[in-house]
This record gives sequence, structure tokens and C-alpha cells, in this order.
Amino acid sequence: MKDTTSRRFFLAAGAQLPIVGAATLAPTEAAPKPQYRVLGKTGVKVSALGFGCMTTSDATVIERAADMGVNLFDTARSYQNGNNERMVGAALKGKRASVVISSKTPAKTKEEALANLDTSLRELQTDHLDIWYLHNKSTPEEVTDDLLEAQQIAKRAGKIRFAGVSTHLNMASMLDHVVKRGQTDVVLTTYNFTMKPEITAAIGRAREAGVGVVAMKVLAGGFSRIQRGDRLYGVNPEALGATLRREGAMLAAIKWALRNRSVDTAIVCMTDADQLQENYLAMAQPFSSKDEQLLAAQMAAIAPLYCRMCGSCGGRCEKGVPVPDMLRILSYADGYGQFALARERFLELPESAREIRCEDCGTCSVQCPNGVRVQERLTRAQGLLA
Repeated sequence: MKDTTSRRFFLAAGAQLPIVGAATLAPTEAAPKPQYRVLGKTGVKVSALGFGCMTTSDATVIERAADMGVNLFDTARSYQNGNNERMVGAALKGKRASVVISSKTPAKTKEEALANLDTSLRELQTDHLDIWYLHNKSTPEEVTDDLLEAQQIAKRAGKIRFAGVSTHLNMASMLDHVVKRGQTDVVLTTYNFTMKPEITAAIGRAREAGVGVVAMKVLAGGFSRIQRGDRLYGVNPEALGATLRREGAMLAAIKWALRNRSVDTAIVCMTDADQLQENYLAMAQPFSSKDEQLLAAQMAAIAPLYCRMCGSCGGRCEKGVPVPDMLRILSYADGYGQFALARERFLELPESAREIRCEDCGTCSVQCPNGVRVQERLTRAQGLLA
């Protein structure tokens, strides 16, 4: 995905951010300018490309992104056993006034959530979070009154500015639910070019109601990163790359999400300066017919591999395997080359789910309407991570 415009550069950061120095560009090159959108009714301007810090271990990439005008940085209490927050805090300590920091709690009780928040603030070296998400909620019942109260307590204490909910599954119904409850300022939702139109419609309804919309998983599994030297544990990178890699497809995927004006920003995981520079172009280049063609080819390639998180399977098979969760975890290893992260998430699943072996079933009870080879992918996940 190399592009002649994706050289090293620094640029003016935008209306509400400080101006930083610009490196010398080739005579024919123009430094793209960051694009900003207002995050729902919060009034906060965020860069259309946000930085998902989950897979990042190099603080200099985060620092560089901030210097280039990216101003939204997303982490979580659970990422890298808490080490991710510490790294993000160190990278942004001197830039706190000009950036928006979000983190998440996986807690199920008010007391645990508030304890998580205090830990997050300490690790991030800040006295407040701009957005604090209740993390990975897939059903309305998981967004409890207890947790919503924790967010309101944190708001009154000045520890958070805005309350959020993140969702990986049943996105349309979850978006409608948080809008109906009326206590959520920002939603973080899975959204990419593989999704059905009803998710786009739900995003539009949420944004119309004033809820800020942050898109994640916009790369639909991250399968293009395989040619960058990422280790794919048991998969031949050259063979998989020949099938899955499409030049420019990941940039096209980001542009696809951002062309929806109801999406305020898309957080994308970036591990190095090359990925940052390529993805940055999504704020400067419009979605084109060529991008449409690239995504059509990419869609055909990943169709049997990538779970759309549509909820058609009900979230688990008849034996109790949490199908969407397991396939999302597998994508961390196969798509992003993050085996340690995948293993960490796998071990967070209930022991009863981890012990099931799909290869023992003669036939799979889940028939994916999108053509994902469910039993094959689950068997791989269990062999790789169990």
C-alpha cells in the first residue's frame, strides 16, 4: 500500500491544536491536512482518523500521530494487562491539553468499574478521561443501571467528561438501546464494509439523536497486514498474502467508513510509522470507484474467514462456544499478527467454553449466512490458542 504521498511529514495540527514543525517535502508533494469532526453533541472536535492503541507497543508512533494532528487516542484497562494505558500515558503526558483520551472498563459492577477508572487515571497520568466506555456490551441487559450510575458518579467527580458504551455484537440493536436509555454520550461500534445496511441506518439514528459515533474494526480483520512481517503462527504468510492482500484495500476500508458523515471518527490500530502514514491519507482522499473495486475483491477474499458480528448465530453454538467472540479473538492472531493479545483474550473466556473442541463435532450447528467456514475457523482458533 505504499503511496508516493506517504512520506515522512509533520503538519499544522488544526484549529484547536498547537502548530508543530513541518519536515521538508519533495517539491511535488503536499502534506495532507487532518480532518476534524464534532463528536456528537459533546462539542469536542476529533480527528476523523483516531488512533487505536490496543496493538501498539512503540510510544514514538503515538507521539508522532499527535504531532501530525491525530487527536483521539483509544486504550482500555484490559489491553496488554494494563501496560497499554501506561505506555499511552507516557507518550501523551506532555500533550494532554491537545488530545482526547478514551479508555474502557470491562467491569460488571459499579464498585469494580470505579476502581478500574482510578487505576486508568493513574496509569494514564491524567486527572480525567475524555471518554470512558462500558466495554464490550452485546445485549441491553449488560448495560446495567449500576454501571450507568458509575459513569454518572465519575462525571460528577470530574473524573470523566463523557460516558460511552462499546459494542462488538448486535450493533444495530445496541445502538438503538443506548439512544433510548439517553445516558450515553458516545458509542464505539464495530463498523466496516462487510456490514449490512441496518447497521449504517442505526448509526444514522444514533448520530441524529446527538450521540457521538466512533467506528472500530473498520479494517474487517486486518488481513492486509500479513506482508509486513507480522508473525501468523501456523499460517504461511506468502500463501495467505497472495489470497488476501489487495494493494490499497485497507486505506479504502478506512475511507469507506469515513464517507458516512454520521461516523465522527474511526479508530484504527497502528503499530508503526508506515501504517500511520498510509492510514492518515484516509482524511485527505475521497472514497472512489477504485476503492469500491478494491473492497469488492477484498470482500470476496475474506468472506469465508471474517465474522461480521451480525448475531445471526445467536452468539454461540449449541455446545456453548461463543462463536463471534472466538472468531474475533482469532482475527487478532491471524489478521494483526498479535498472538499474545489473542491468547490473552482467549483465556478470558469461561473455562467451559475453552474446553470445547469443534473438531469432535460431526457437523456444525452454526450455518453462517455470510459464508464463514465456522467449524474450520473455530477449530483453528482452538488449536492455536488452547
